[in-house]
Amino acid sequence: MAEKSTLIEVKNLKKYFKVGRNAILKAVDDVSFDLIKGETLGLVGESGCGKTTCGRTVMGLYPATGGEVLYEGVDIHRLKGSEKKGFTRKAQIIFQDPYASLNPRMTVGNIIGEGIEIHNLYKGQEKTDRIYKLLELVGLNKEHASRFPHEFSGGQRQRIGIARALAIEPEFIVCDEPISALDVSIQAQVVNLLIKLQRELGLTYLFIAHDLSMVKHISDRVGVMYLGTMVELSSSGELYETPLHPYTQALLSAIPIPDPKYAKGRQRIMLEGEVPSPINPKPGCRFAPRCRYAKTICNEEIPELNEVKPGHFVACHIVK
Repeated sequence: MAEKSTLIEVKNLKKYFKVGRNAILKAVDDVSFDLIKGETLGLVGESGCGKTTCGRTVMGLYPATGGEVLYEGVDIHRLKGSEKKGFTRKAQIIFQDPYASLNPRMTVGNIIGEGIEIHNLYKGQEKTDRIYKLLELVGLNKEHASRFPHEFSGGQRQRIGIARALAIEPEFIVCDEPISALDVSIQAQVVNLLIKLQRELGLTYLFIAHDLSMVKHISDRVGVMYLGTMVELSSSGELYETPLHPYTQALLSAIPIPDPKYAKGRQRIMLEGEVPSPINPKPGCRFAPRCRYAKTICNEEIPELNEVKPGHFVACHIVK
């Protein structure tokens, strides 16, 4: 069986925002990971940890402050003109809010067909047939093409957003919390649709989410972010069974368990203190102020993301 090749390499990626005369918000700070063709990499962490900013910088929607995003060996942040346009055909994004991400003045057919027109892929009846096929692919029908976004439910709108992302036949899709704005009853349907589409079309996903149970369900590997940094990265099964970073352990201990007997005997790890500000952060590990294992070195040196077990990377001075 042939080895799968690397599609994207993110190397020491940084995205800073100037928020005052001498204040720098380090939303993404020295983050590295790769994406294998056909896999799903889940990205999790608390609100404000930088996962959405990371996804948008990987997509090229935000210019990188430092580091590289290599797509098939080419840094996307150095692309211009037709090369940049070529990349946008290969990479698309599904936004978090299906209510805000669709133009209310455009019909569904025009929304889905916009990318097809920009990239000049199909015309006339071929374009119409392509739009109908995409609607059927995401569980809608061709009659929906003439309607407007306000005529649909939240789950249906997100399906329209997925169809729009698929319209130009991309290889890579950033799923930016695509289920967080949906009802719980609809979330599983959308996630299962994404899994089905990945199998049929050979897609590669960067799946950003808060719901740790859903991330486990869809992801091959999972990266955990804390305050702009990657603290742990491993296969999904390994991470959920054997979390090594203290923050990951606390995060996973908060996942609700449907079995009352097991849930009663499980110990919840409670983190003390407030999340530090990402603006002009202090030296050392970002998690140190809330870590029960913190030592002197944790407040002085930033830990590197090291491979402590095959395929299991942790940024922690305590974990060896």
